[in-house]
Amino acid sequence: MPSDQSVSGATRARRTSAITGERRRGLAVSGYAVRAFAEEHVDRPNNRSTLARRHFVAGLAGASLAPLAPLSHAQGAHRPSPTQTLGPFYPRHSGERPRNTDADLITVDGDRVVTKGTPLFLMGRVSDRSGAVLVGAAVEIWQCDANAVYHHPAGGAEGERDATFQGYGVDRTDANGEFRFRTIIPVAYPGRTPHIHVRVQPMTGRAFATQLYLPGEAGNARDFLFSRLTAEEQRALLLVIEPTRNPTHPLARATRFTGRTELVLA
Repeated sequence: MPSDQSVSGATRARRTSAITGERRRGLAVSGYAVRAFAEEHVDRPNNRSTLARRHFVAGLAGASLAPLAPLSHAQGAHRPSPTQTLGPFYPRHSGERPRNTDADLITVDGDRVVTKGTPLFLMGRVSDRSGAVLVGAAVEIWQCDANAVYHHPAGGAEGERDATFQGYGVDRTDANGEFRFRTIIPVAYPGRTPHIHVRVQPMTGRAFATQLYLPGEAGNARDFLFSRLTAEEQRALLLVIEPTRNPTHPLARATRFTGRTELVLA
């Protein structure tokens, strides 16, 4: 696979033209996405050949901020969270996982974020239907990088993968049932709206898997998984996002936004 340095100017021009073409065809691009991608100088590649199984191309888009609501309002009264597929890029064994699998998925040098994309502090809480929090549950997340490539053998052009993005991480819920990650705002890739995969393995009982989405994202309505959900189920899987202010947790440092979710296991 060619490296980023070997990609010709003509190739980059074709990519720019493709993105412009998507916009002209009416695929909505939020103002937030334009600002975030311009600031990070992200050049989104076309991985259509790798992801040919997908049925349509999602537009380049990002998060529209929604008012921050208490976690108890985001999910409803202990109604189980919708489950969704693990997807083809879940690292099922150690050979498909990155060398590091901690909760910090991005690379920061001092105060400078090296990883491409918009840094996100992701936090959530896991409970059961009775409202009891689940302590010690293993929480895994994985997502594509800002170049739309997964850290997975089948997840896109390896030569275009952001080597400074871990792509997968694990945390365990604390005494309050809470987990935390430092990652990036998810981006669209061919066939899917922006999303973050989540898998929860409680200390006892069955594993749970779902996907978290961005509020106000134009691609959600066209996404073949998100669009199948009821309106209530969709709300349950939308992250509550706000700017990161006065970060106190180490993983919140150097992030621009904080995303919160509440997961209820059946």
